[in-house]
Amino acid sequence: MYTCGVTVYDECHIGHARSLYIFDVMRRYLTYRGYQITLVRNITDIDDKIINRAKELKISWSELTEKCVKSYYQDLDSLRISKADYEPRATENIPEMIKHIEGLIAKGYAYTTETGVYFRVRDFKDYGKLSGQGIDAMRSGARKEPDETKEDALDFALWKKSKPDEPFWESPWGKGRPGWHIECSVMSAKYLKTETLDIHAGGRDLIFPHHENEIAQSEALSGKPFARYWLHHGLLTINNQKMAKSLGNFITIKDFIEKHHNADFLK
Repeated sequence: MYTCGVTVYDECHIGHARSLYIFDVMRRYLTYRGYQITLVRNITDIDDKIINRAKELKISWSELTEKCVKSYYQDLDSLRISKADYEPRATENIPEMIKHIEGLIAKGYAYTTETGVYFRVRDFKDYGKLSGQGIDAMRSGARKEPDETKEDALDFALWKKSKPDEPFWESPWGKGRPGWHIECSVMSAKYLKTETLDIHAGGRDLIFPHHENEIAQSEALSGKPFARYWLHHGLLTINNQKMAKSLGNFITIKDFIEKHHNADFLK
């Protein structure tokens, strides 16, 4: 079982707690029913949001992530949520990500540009099968970044070349860092030791583009189904908006517990 974990650029909020509780209960129930569960819950510790937040705070990206990872584990303890069997960090698995990208390039599913390596979405014929959207509908909602030199707006980054003041790792395509989506494909397969997961889980806001892109880059390389079951939970809202760090409308787990003095009240 693989669940998408936190991106460590700020304190965890009670929307994260909702996700953590839901899949912790599911894990406990399946174990109670006699299943042997191996849970992998990743930590995204390199990302554009992390880089930007570190610049705002005038600290290094690594200092920021270490601080936030420590805070995350404090929150797990406060909520009495068990650690996953594996909680891999993206930065610990970059060689495997590079190997996966090389495989996609060799099979013609990925291409290089002056800004990085991108996945050719239109070459993966099953793209959209999870979200139930057509290519044109997804294309209109795709992220558009002005510095990208992609063949198609829907193509997504597998590897991003770093700017002079950004963290980087060496790769066949120059100094850079992995895209957001590739980490989950690689770490789920590595730590669960399979190309077809039994369960992949996360919030429903991850269905597109994140999980759709995971399917594409995993199945394009392996030729096998990426997951047997997909589970998505609803989102915690505040004033009719999704609670999110990016929207600045969140209540941290620590603030909630400090105010109410009881993690069970949150549960």
